[in-house]
Amino acid sequence: MSFNRSSRDDSRLLAAIPTRLAACIAFALMPSAVFAADAQKEDTIVVDAAAENSQDTQDQDYSVKASTAGTKMMLIQRDIPQSVSIISEQRMEDQQLQSLGDVLRNTTGISESFADSDRASYYARGFAIDNYMVDGIPTLFESRWNLGDALSDTAIYERIEVVRGANGLTTGSGNPSAAINMVRKHADSREFKTNVSAEYGSWNKQRYVADLSTPLTEDGRIRGRMVAGYQNNDSWLDNYNQKKKFFYGVVDVDLTDATRFSVGYDYQETNVDSPTWGGAPRWYTDGSKVNPDRSYSAAPDWAYNDKESKRTFATLNQKLGGDWQLTVNGTHTEMNLDSQQLYLDGLVDKTTGIMVSPYGASYPYVGGTGYNTGKRKVDALDTYANGSYELFGRQHELMIGTSYSRQNNTYYSSWANIGDTELGSYYAYDQNFPETNWNPLSLAQNDTIHQKSAYMATRISLADPLHVILGARYTKYNLDTLNQQLEKNNTSPYAGIIFDINDTWSTYASYTSVFKPQTQRNIEKKYLSPITGNNYEAGLKGDWMNSRLTTSLAVFRIEQDHLAQSTGALIPGTSGETAYKEVDGTVSKGVEFEVNGAITDNWQMTFGITRYVAEDSEGEAVNPDLPRTSAKLFTSYRIPQLQALTVGGGVNWQNHVWSDVAVPGGTYRSEQGSFALVDLFARYNVTKAFSVQANVDNLFDKEYDTNVNSRGIVYGEPRNFSVSANYSF
Repeated sequence: MSFNRSSRDDSRLLAAIPTRLAACIAFALMPSAVFAADAQKEDTIVVDAAAENSQDTQDQDYSVKASTAGTKMMLIQRDIPQSVSIISEQRMEDQQLQSLGDVLRNTTGISESFADSDRASYYARGFAIDNYMVDGIPTLFESRWNLGDALSDTAIYERIEVVRGANGLTTGSGNPSAAINMVRKHADSREFKTNVSAEYGSWNKQRYVADLSTPLTEDGRIRGRMVAGYQNNDSWLDNYNQKKKFFYGVVDVDLTDATRFSVGYDYQETNVDSPTWGGAPRWYTDGSKVNPDRSYSAAPDWAYNDKESKRTFATLNQKLGGDWQLTVNGTHTEMNLDSQQLYLDGLVDKTTGIMVSPYGASYPYVGGTGYNTGKRKVDALDTYANGSYELFGRQHELMIGTSYSRQNNTYYSSWANIGDTELGSYYAYDQNFPETNWNPLSLAQNDTIHQKSAYMATRISLADPLHVILGARYTKYNLDTLNQQLEKNNTSPYAGIIFDINDTWSTYASYTSVFKPQTQRNIEKKYLSPITGNNYEAGLKGDWMNSRLTTSLAVFRIEQDHLAQSTGALIPGTSGETAYKEVDGTVSKGVEFEVNGAITDNWQMTFGITRYVAEDSEGEAVNPDLPRTSAKLFTSYRIPQLQALTVGGGVNWQNHVWSDVAVPGGTYRSEQGSFALVDLFARYNVTKAFSVQANVDNLFDKEYDTNVNSRGIVYGEPRNFSVSANYSF
C-alpha cells in the first residue's frame, strides 16, 4: 500500500505557481451569490508546477503528505473524498497556536462561540462539533458541562486533523459538522534530541516548554519522549489569572522488526482564578446597549474554575504478511471539573443601575452562584487491520475493524439565586460579592454511553484514474441517564468516488448518513429524538511537489431531522438548563475552498474560505449567530537574501451574525458586524540551534463580540504580543 503516485513528475520548477495560485484564490473570493448560483459551473484552473529537490525543507511545511483521516487508510489528501484540513507542527509554531482552541479558530470552516472567559464551543457548516479524537479514539463532547477540551495544549501533538462533514465511518455517532483528531508525538528518532522554549507576553504571560526525545537502549529499539510545560498568565479581564501545567511521556519499543509497542501518559491541569460565568450585561431595560468595558468582570475573588485531564494509552502495531498491518489502540481517560462561580443574567435599569431579571417577577433573580463538580471517564479499545489485496488483476485496499467505548459523565451542583436588589447597582459593583453558603451538592447529571461498533471500508481501483471507496459502520448505541434509557442500532454507510483528471487534479463525490442521539431536553424535561439525515459532498482537489502543496474545492449539502435548537427558555426545576426543541427539514449547503502548503521552499501558506446557508423547513435561518461566510489566511516567508529571517502573518474575516434573544415581553436582536483580525510574526535564527520569535495578534485592536446568542456580551481578545526564544540541541 502506497500513497505516492509514481507517475508524478517532480522535475519541473515552480516559476508559474504564484500567478496561477492567485487565480485559485480569486476564484474562491467571488461573492457569495455567485457561489450559490454557480457552484457547479466552476472552471478548472491548472497549475503547472512540481517539486524541486527540497527534502531538507519539508519538515517546515504547513502540509502533511498523507493521513488516515476520514477512512483509516493511509492516503494523500486528494484521495480522501471529503474536505480535510491538517494543521502541522510548523504552522502551530509560527502562529503560536498553543491550545486546541487556538488551532480551531484558525482552521478553515470552523467558527467559535464563547459562553464566558473559559467555555468555548466550535462549529462547522452550521452545527456544533462534538467528536474530539486523540489518535483516532473519539470522545463525545457534552456541551452543557465544559471540561476544557479546547484548552488541551498542542505541545504534545505533532498535528491536528480536521475532517469536515459527517464522519460516521470512523466516529460512529456525531454531528455532521467536523471530527477533530489530535495526533500525539512519538519517539521516532534513535538520536538524542531536546528542544526548550520560553515565552513572555501581554498580561504577564509566562510559558516554558521542554521536549526531550532519547534512545533508552544502545541499539535504539527502546526510545522515550517527554514533553513538559508550565504557563501562567493574567488577562484583559479584571482579576483573572490562569495557571496551566502539563506533562506527556511515551515509550516506543520495537519488540521485533515487525512489532512496535507504545505506552504513554499525559496530564494537564488548568487552574483559573476569578473566571467569568456568562458575559457582561448587554442591554438596559429600555433596549439600549450597556456597552461595558472589555475588562469588565463580575467574578468575585472566591470564584475559581479548575480542570484536570489524565490519559493513559497503549498501542500495538503488528506487521502481517505482505503490506498488511494490525493496529490495537486502547485508552483510559479521566477529566475532572471543580468550580465555584457567579453568574449574571439580566437587564440593567439605566437610571438606578439595578439589574432586572429577564424571567419576570415570578422568578426574580439577576443570576446566581454555582458550585459544580464533575468527572468524565472514557475507556475505549479500537482494533483494525488494513492492507492491499488483488482482484481482477488490480490492486485494492481494505480496512476492517471493531471498537468499543464506555463514557460516563457525572456532575454535581449546588445553585443559589441572586435577587434583583441583592447585587446592588451595576454601576457601583466592584466584584466584592460574598461567597454563597453552599447547600450540599446534588446529582445534576449521570450519563453512561456505550458504543460497540464494527466497521470496514475498501478502496477499489476500477481503472488507473478511477477509484471507489465503499464502507459502513454498524454501531450499537446505549445511553443511560437519570431520566432515560435509550438503545439504538444504526448502520452508517459510506461511499466515495475519486477520478484522477491528470497527475495534478482529481475530482470526487461522497455520501454518508447522519446519526446523533441527543441529551438536550425540551421544556417538559423529555429528551429529544436522535438526529438523522444525509451528508453529500463533491469537489475538486489538486496537489503539487509530491503533496507538499494541496488545494481543495468542495460543495456540500447536509439534511437533518430532529435537530436540537435552543428555545432561549430555562427548564423549570433545573439548575439553569436550557430548553430545546426539535427542528425537522434542516438543510445546510455551501462551498469551501482551501490551499495549504509550500508555494516555494521559502513560502508557506494556508488560505481557506467557506460560504454556507443553513435553514429549517420553514426557510428560517438555523443558528444565525454563526458566520455564514468566513475567510482565513496565514502565511510565512523566509527571506532568500537573509535565510535566518522568516516573516509572516494572517487575517481572519467573518461576516455579520445576529440572534433574537428572549427578554421580558419579547426579544431583542443582538448583532455583530463583519470584522477582520490581523496577526503578524517574525522569527530570526541567531544560530542553527537558537531562534527568537515575536508575534502580535489582533494588530488593529478590533473590538468584537464572540457570542451574540446571549443576554451577556463576551468580548474577544484585544491586541496582544508575545516574544519567545527556542533552543534545540
